[in-house]
Amino acid sequence: MNLSKIFASVQSKALAIAFAFSFLLFASPASAHHAMGGGMPSNFFEGFLSGLAHPVIGVDHLAFIVTVGLFAAIKPQGIFIPLSFVLSAMLGTGIHLLGVSLPVVELIVSGSILLFGVLLAMKNSPNLLVMVALSAVAGLFHGYAYGEAIFGAQTTALVAYLVGFTTIQLVISSAAFFIGQKVLKGDFSQVSPNLKSAGLVICGIGAAFLASNISALILPVPKG
Repeated sequence: MNLSKIFASVQSKALAIAFAFSFLLFASPASAHHAMGGGMPSNFFEGFLSGLAHPVIGVDHLAFIVTVGLFAAIKPQGIFIPLSFVLSAMLGTGIHLLGVSLPVVELIVSGSILLFGVLLAMKNSPNLLVMVALSAVAGLFHGYAYGEAIFGAQTTALVAYLVGFTTIQLVISSAAFFIGQKVLKGDFSQVSPNLKSAGLVICGIGAAFLASNISALILPVPKG
């Protein structure tokens, strides 16, 4: 029995768990995340900036975007997984702007993170078509949440916002895809050539946000 390998494995899992549980202290419901200090974008630049920032400011959205990028790395033709998410997110935003209501958006957003984290941590995840379908469904709800930050904006700012959040999601998921491939190829000598640990961290993030959203429904914070 190689004690150094056992220690490294335990240390890796401990760091993953500690990182995940840190989000229990700071997680908040997956509501709109504003880059303009809560203000509505009024021109192209502000709309684009808000679109770039929204998926990054929202740790819940960021975690999911990274996850679909990692799935793209482990699945043959996996690039369709983040693409389905990004395109579906645009549709979800459009649904919100049309005034159509989707149920329990915040719960499904956080639940999707937990689900994809679990699937990433599994030895055998579902096939490509299932992952594309799940990613598309998740995209509708994530996109709907994005729409809250731009609801009521003028057309110019709205279009810029869509361009911004689509661009940043493609950049982040592409970066996760690239890093995931490097890990799987063993290019990082200190990292195990699998993404199970990343899945465990994402599970923790999803569980934290899901617990926060459930508690907010059961014990809503009174408005000041």
